[in-house]
Amino acid sequence: MSAVAIVVPCYNEEDRLEPQKFFDSINGPVNVTFIFVDDGSLDDTRGVLGGIGAKQPDKVRAINLPSNMGKAEAVRQGVMSALDCGFEFVGYWDADLSTPLYELEEFMRIMASSSAPDIVLGSRVKLLGRNIQRRAVRHYLGRVFATCASITLNLSVYDTQCGAKLFRNTAPVRKMFEKKFMTGWIFDVEALARFLIASDGAAERIIEYPLREWADISGSKVGTKDFFKAFWDIWKIFIKYSSRLYKTKCMS
Repeated sequence: MSAVAIVVPCYNEEDRLEPQKFFDSINGPVNVTFIFVDDGSLDDTRGVLGGIGAKQPDKVRAINLPSNMGKAEAVRQGVMSALDCGFEFVGYWDADLSTPLYELEEFMRIMASSSAPDIVLGSRVKLLGRNIQRRAVRHYLGRVFATCASITLNLSVYDTQCGAKLFRNTAPVRKMFEKKFMTGWIFDVEALARFLIASDGAAERIIEYPLREWADISGSKVGTKDFFKAFWDIWKIFIKYSSRLYKTKCMS
């Protein structure tokens, strides 16, 4: 199986990181390298990451940012580092592992399928046979936000904000991460806007995968107030990108 790099942004994750789960994934069926990005943590996150790297030096890399720059920039720098290193597949995963790492195997299977997409998005859809544990208020706020994101992107997407995504190393994907994002928590929406513009509206190159398991983990850095701030950020994305997004849709 092709090599994949997974970027894990970390900010004050000393008490939530579970090293053994990362070791289990490294020894699993996917040829994975983890790139941990310490986003200027104030606790001993850097020490924990150092311990993980010491046990798996060939499969664990660390990027230490000098100060807290936010998840968007931590992910961006990690992804660009992985793309520059030549990994065929690059993704990012939340450090709390709300999406279990065993799901990575299914992400890779989709990448290797006949559709061969550029992007696979984890999607938190409550279906029979799926174990999606999400607080009601976050679910309903998320549905309203997803509707706004779909309108902004001119794209029928169910879940832009799940912290598990995988990309193929292509020119449009690189365009997603080359420049800093103007948004914070909802940088995923801005990244998708950049991809659609760079790929001339190739929405067929994106696949959403309904996760088998996902759970809210205590200690999340995202609160209810962040959802309301996100609506202002989605407006900024609409103002900056919508004309080009709708133009590429008309041309495709």
